[in-house]
Amino acid sequence: MAVVNDKKAALKKLKLLAYNGKSEVEVFRQKLDDAFKVTFLPNHVECSDYKYGDVQCDILSPEIYSSNRVMLYIHGGSYVGGSRLAYRSFCSSLATKCFCRVVVPEFRLAPSYPYPAANEDIQNVFKSLFTEEQIACSLNAEKGSKPQLPEIIIAADSSGASMAFSLLFNLRERYRTCIKSIILFSPWLDVSAESRILTGKKMSDDIINADVIKKSSLIYTYETNTKNPYISPILADDSLLQNFPPIFIQMGGKEVLLEDAKQFTKHMNEIGNTCVLDVWPDMPFMFQMAQSEFHNSHLAIDRIGIIVTENFAGHKAIQIENKPKLEHSLKSEA
Repeated sequence: MAVVNDKKAALKKLKLLAYNGKSEVEVFRQKLDDAFKVTFLPNHVECSDYKYGDVQCDILSPEIYSSNRVMLYIHGGSYVGGSRLAYRSFCSSLATKCFCRVVVPEFRLAPSYPYPAANEDIQNVFKSLFTEEQIACSLNAEKGSKPQLPEIIIAADSSGASMAFSLLFNLRERYRTCIKSIILFSPWLDVSAESRILTGKKMSDDIINADVIKKSSLIYTYETNTKNPYISPILADDSLLQNFPPIFIQMGGKEVLLEDAKQFTKHMNEIGNTCVLDVWPDMPFMFQMAQSEFHNSHLAIDRIGIIVTENFAGHKAIQIENKPKLEHSLKSEA
């Protein structure tokens, strides 16, 4: 069956991920949930409810998965929205392609719970998850053999990226050794008042603009704190970034956030880390979540599956440029 690429419908849907202050927070949250929730999860993925560190979480389990591999997914939503319900379908697709369980926490949101409430929730989830996975690896080890270490992937999108970095900046070495990779989708790397997006002249794309970044970040924390590297990780000192797990950043080529990602990727590689930027031409912010509207969404998630299962093998280039040829050819087949 040919896939019809519907850009107009995709953009209408994806715009609901960006809070611009024009509606009440509760209205924004409800519209986001309504747009992305599904009745049935794809690929027979099972969803169970579980508490890690006293935080309610989804555990999304595909039919086939590696017993010692698990992904912790930190959802976006402009710091004020997003939920397990809204991200259940997308994270189920990740679970299937990465052959792993995906844990999605229902962390506290601004404005009722500003920074650092969400960061504290995510750290509690990670430590509880790590402990349970370590115990499971020990129980599953054959008698007399050394237990495998859990293989944890940290994944996040947009505003959730700062929470992912905050988690990693705070982790002790014993925890970090089990993080095999970091997967970021359209990350917000700089929301400070001096950021390129806020100071540049009318910088925007189809979804993200200065108002979205500014209004969301000021609900999350006070203005002078936006320069904190735990909120704007592009401003982190090299001491915080040394010996980082491999990072894979996936974005659309039309994103206003792309220049920050290029700068960050270049710097991470310069200081000895592995950071790969995967750019999809003509694609908008968080195009991966428009799976019904963009064929490239499925191809992009396939790429994530390869990265996770092959541990970056063959993906050492600083930037990957994808040819949009397939996307155009589908239009003629539809």
